[in-house]
Amino acid sequence: MKIVIIEDERVVANDLEASIRQLVESTIVQLHSVKEAIAYFKKGNIPDLIFSDIQLGDGLSFEIFIAVPQTAPVIFCTAYNEYALDAFRVNGIDYILKPFTVDTLERSLHKYTQLKKIFAPDQSLSYSSMIKMLTERNPDRAASVLVYHQDKIIPVKLEDTALFYLENEVTHLLTFSGKMYYPNKKLDELEQLTGNLFFRANRQFLVSRKAISDVSSFFSRKLSVNLTIPFKEKIMVSKVKSPVFLEWLSKTV
Repeated sequence: MKIVIIEDERVVANDLEASIRQLVESTIVQLHSVKEAIAYFKKGNIPDLIFSDIQLGDGLSFEIFIAVPQTAPVIFCTAYNEYALDAFRVNGIDYILKPFTVDTLERSLHKYTQLKKIFAPDQSLSYSSMIKMLTERNPDRAASVLVYHQDKIIPVKLEDTALFYLENEVTHLLTFSGKMYYPNKKLDELEQLTGNLFFRANRQFLVSRKAISDVSSFFSRKLSVNLTIPFKEKIMVSKVKSPVFLEWLSKTV
């Protein structure tokens, strides 16, 4: 059995591979980005089964399957909430919630065995719908994010927040007034809480629409995001994620 794992966090990918090998005899290939996966599948590599994270460092994994349609079923390893999981059910794609266990993997592999003959050969339209849903849906979102400051817990309004970013594996919150706070949440959690007011430019940055002054073209058709506030780091949007970003940027909330 040939299995492909698409996961940008190598520790998670290695853990998943080790767990799968406990359950089935298989040849396993790890891919760590949208770009790497597209290149791999364009070479004609056809696995029996794909395990894929949703949010990769350079885009959404759905973009891979639009660029190179797959006949292999996909089991998503996701931290997304129920509204996204409903879409996976409709499309006949299984999912496991992070953090996963060997038991949940075993159930998914059993489901694959039972249902592999009925997976649709071309899911590209379904994946397009998923991308649209994940980027356009405006779920109930928090008005503020709780941060820890000295010996207090303070609510910081989202409308006052310019961006969230990771530095040395610590989540930072930067306000429009230049204040820095440290929310006790991962960027994946904040991405869900902020709805479509913020965009996950890449693995490191979650940016408010209000904080973006303009966008510049960069090498290889990447985009460089320019902010309305001083910020030392360059925020880049990958080539594959650029169309989704520009569509989001063009819309009003």
